[in-house]
Amino acid sequence: MTLTKDKLNNKADEIWKSAIKLRGKFKAYEYQNVVLPVIMLRRIECELIERREKTKSELLPAYPEYQVKENDTKEVKEEKQKEIESLIKETEMDEYPFWNTTHWTIKKIIDDNVSRIEKHFREYINGFEHIDLGNGKKKINPIEEIFEKFEFAATIGSMDKNDALEPILRQYANEPYGPKDLTNLEMGYIYEELLRKFSEQSGEEAGEHFTPREVIRLMVELLNIQLNPEDKNKAISIYDPACGTGGMLSVAKEYLIDKATTDKERNLIQTVVQLHGQEKQPKNYAICKADMLIKGGKEDANRITHGNSLVPDEEGFKERGDLHDRKQFDFMLSNPPFGVNWGDYAGRVKKYQRRYHGGYPTVKDGALLFLMSMIDKMKPKENGGSKIAIIFNGSPLSNGDALSGESEIRKYILENDLLDTIVMLPDQLFYNTGIYTYVWLLNNNKPKDRKEKVLIINARNQHADQVPSLGQKRHQLKDEHRQWIEQKHQAWKEDEDCRIFHYRDFCFYKVQVVFHQTDENDQPMNITEKFATKLNNKNVNDKVAFFGGEADFEITIRSPSPIGEGFRVRFKLTRKDKFETVFARHLKIHYEKEITAGKAPDIFKWWQRNYEKKTGCIYTHRHYITDHEYIPFNEDIKEFIHREIDKPIIDIQLAPPVGYEILPSKYFFKYTPPPKAADVLQEFWQLEEQAEAIINQLEGRNAKI
Repeated sequence: MTLTKDKLNNKADEIWKSAIKLRGKFKAYEYQNVVLPVIMLRRIECELIERREKTKSELLPAYPEYQVKENDTKEVKEEKQKEIESLIKETEMDEYPFWNTTHWTIKKIIDDNVSRIEKHFREYINGFEHIDLGNGKKKINPIEEIFEKFEFAATIGSMDKNDALEPILRQYANEPYGPKDLTNLEMGYIYEELLRKFSEQSGEEAGEHFTPREVIRLMVELLNIQLNPEDKNKAISIYDPACGTGGMLSVAKEYLIDKATTDKERNLIQTVVQLHGQEKQPKNYAICKADMLIKGGKEDANRITHGNSLVPDEEGFKERGDLHDRKQFDFMLSNPPFGVNWGDYAGRVKKYQRRYHGGYPTVKDGALLFLMSMIDKMKPKENGGSKIAIIFNGSPLSNGDALSGESEIRKYILENDLLDTIVMLPDQLFYNTGIYTYVWLLNNNKPKDRKEKVLIINARNQHADQVPSLGQKRHQLKDEHRQWIEQKHQAWKEDEDCRIFHYRDFCFYKVQVVFHQTDENDQPMNITEKFATKLNNKNVNDKVAFFGGEADFEITIRSPSPIGEGFRVRFKLTRKDKFETVFARHLKIHYEKEITAGKAPDIFKWWQRNYEKKTGCIYTHRHYITDHEYIPFNEDIKEFIHREIDKPIIDIQLAPPVGYEILPSKYFFKYTPPPKAADVLQEFWQLEEQAEAIINQLEGRNAKI
């Protein structure tokens, strides 16, 4: 049976109602710790039951002595059943990708002794344990780790204490959650819908937002993953460094299966498409790992790892680092958390100097670190290269000034010709945030006609209403919208919704400019300020020359005696004068006795030695402004400045830094002139008349009453 989105929503709502029953017994943020592990257990259990039934059908023909006959006594039937179950259990322990050492199921537990539910349920959970093979070797049961990540052992006690264990288990004892009932994709949708609801209830930050399936589908389609049915040995590797519950990876594989036209192709996809991912949040990781285990077996599950993709994996740290380091993948896609703060592990991030070539973004937003970690895993061009699809908000496009970490990362990406396309998505597509988002497509093996070029697609209007809305998700991408975007990408041509740029079009000079300020009548303005450096010929004469060739100085010298008086001198200095000569002339007037006594043969040096620290100076000169101009890379700097600044220029920075920013909204901006004042006034009076008519109508009705 094909489940529609409405039916999946209904299943999620049914599960959600069970969580609501926990209100008063658990806090809102604890709901997911109770409900999700039980759902996951039931899904694992359904898979085990299906495998056991299949094993039984295979074993009975080989062991006819265990086949139950009509004339068998009750004792014989029970003995045969016990023997065949023992064989099934041996096969389970030897051959299944995961196993349980007990005979329990959720249904058997609640049908047994109600007073012993907690004891039996703990036995059941503990039955997902490793097998000791001797000589220090173990056969690891991946389910054991999954329940550890949920810290489920502690939760069981809380459930029992709050009288929630029996009703929760009873609700899910017979639910059809196996792979035959719900595909990985469908179960993933239910998980993420529940996680969204749990997030809203607990008031969590919107940074952990889950990607709508239609957005993932668009990303996969834009990657244009191709499978060669003739090459059975060539694996296709797909990787997500922030895989969450595995939605992106599952959709990628489902997409390829949907494209297959024969069973042979579908079987080939199951064999050659390898999914790899890493997730930092333990519960999301546990869900992803469980589903990969059920759907693809141990190999697929082992490719999903738990840790921080942004840091190296080192001894001495509880949190594991990148467990896919130095691996390379054909295709990568991700929706890393927006605005993730990486300050707590900045030291570990900066050990990855070979990876983060451009630099480091601000610690308040590590989105670009995820992209650089993916670029580090691209295959070389000579090996076919790699493609990346990643979702960002607007920050990575333009945050950071020239020479900042963000700008330097953009510089690295653009100058290495990695960026292929940016798709501007509609707003309100995500469950927990209504902001505009962007899909970046990267390719290190571009076709010749796309070399050094970037396509920007404006898909802001490609959406339909989401009815009913889901959190802040009020828009959705339907098939026709995804097809529109994909066709624009394939065509790679300019039109009113598409612009093609050379990567240098995103480059700018940040030039420091100093110019004289004028008043409203365009007359020179003056400014008085403290002279902050040492008073000597070089410092003073350089400043005077810089600010137009003349300045008025006022120098105050405090008296060394507590009862003595200081004095103040004023003079004008031009570019022709030497400061020390003019200042010495004024000093001689006030220190005539010292000069006569021979104490100050060189009055200026004598002043420096005795009074410099007791001297203050202010000076008045032409008013100036120091500003920064952001100049397109292809512009002549001096021509641009003289064209844009209608003021006398004092100085232009000769070797300005270079920055990179991408401003998609600017490229598609269309100016709409405001309505004329007369039209606005006319509309106002019309509304006034309509309001008056309504009031009169209401007053008339009230009078009749």
